[in-house]
Amino acid sequence: MGVDLGDLFKKEKISFNDLQNRVIVIDAHNVLHQFLSIIRQRDGTPLKDSKGQITSHLSGLFYRTANLIEARIRPIYVFDGEPHPMKARTLEQRRERKEQAEKEWKEALEKGDIEKAKIKAQQTSRVTDEIIQQSKELLDALGIPYIQAPSEGEAQASYLVKKGDAHAVGSQDFDCLLFGSPILIRNLTSSGRRKLPNKKAYVKVTPELIRLKPSLKSLNILQKQLVDMAILIGTDYNEGIKGYGSKKSLKLIKKAGNVENALATIGSSDSPTLQEIKEIREIFIHPTTTDDYSLRWSKPDNEAVKKILCDKHQFSQIRVEPILEKFSTIEDIIKQKNLFDFFG
Repeated sequence: MGVDLGDLFKKEKISFNDLQNRVIVIDAHNVLHQFLSIIRQRDGTPLKDSKGQITSHLSGLFYRTANLIEARIRPIYVFDGEPHPMKARTLEQRRERKEQAEKEWKEALEKGDIEKAKIKAQQTSRVTDEIIQQSKELLDALGIPYIQAPSEGEAQASYLVKKGDAHAVGSQDFDCLLFGSPILIRNLTSSGRRKLPNKKAYVKVTPELIRLKPSLKSLNILQKQLVDMAILIGTDYNEGIKGYGSKKSLKLIKKAGNVENALATIGSSDSPTLQEIKEIREIFIHPTTTDDYSLRWSKPDNEAVKKILCDKHQFSQIRVEPILEKFSTIEDIIKQKNLFDFFG
């Protein structure tokens, strides 16, 4: 998911304390996929209620949002809209990979290989329309604002940061840097411990911040050239050129100036057409966004939250109520926002 540019950017280790009173706009699809992948039972089965409905996304959204609010961070969630037609091939490939992972998950379970089963199960998660609707209903009950993007959620999130309505985008993907977000924060909703793949070991995970302009200056490239690099590496809208990762693409783009000259040098049969290059650039440089949104935080409707989690999906009320208490700091967040609005 997204273009792997991680090796190129300096990452600043930060804590929740560094983000107090900041508005962070979160890529909802990205974090929901994360919750659905990680919050599972030992054999890889997602959390479900007594009716067999998946609840991993509700659990992640509730508990992680509570942690953000308790830390006096003001979250906004942005949901994906209609995907660009050029993304169709990528979406089909993802569907095929998930189907293959489901097959391998079942095979691993039959063999009793629980560790492999969980790994494969994590690759099967799907953010369905029902999951999105349930997530929005929970956010409404919690008093947390969300935005329905007309197209890519990361494009809309990046637009809010560029516009000054938010401090940073919270996402695991680097694509928001291609969309021009001045600041990206990774690991915002996954702080804690993370198991290393295929190992019985864990690493500590903390939020990390990446600044776009200083990074571009350090790399000695322009925003447009970063997008051209991504085209060489491969994006959600094109396959990319075999053998070209972030470092090799950076070197070539700096030498050639742009992706057209770079592709002429390579002479690859996998090259996108000039029209495709133009369209991909347009997607990132001038993305489809909207100003039709309202950023208002409010106190949670505790009864509505318990109706969704406890009555509909059998969450333990004993466990839900203490987490709801974390939202008590929302009143300070509302006051802080009103103060900013007054002086603004």
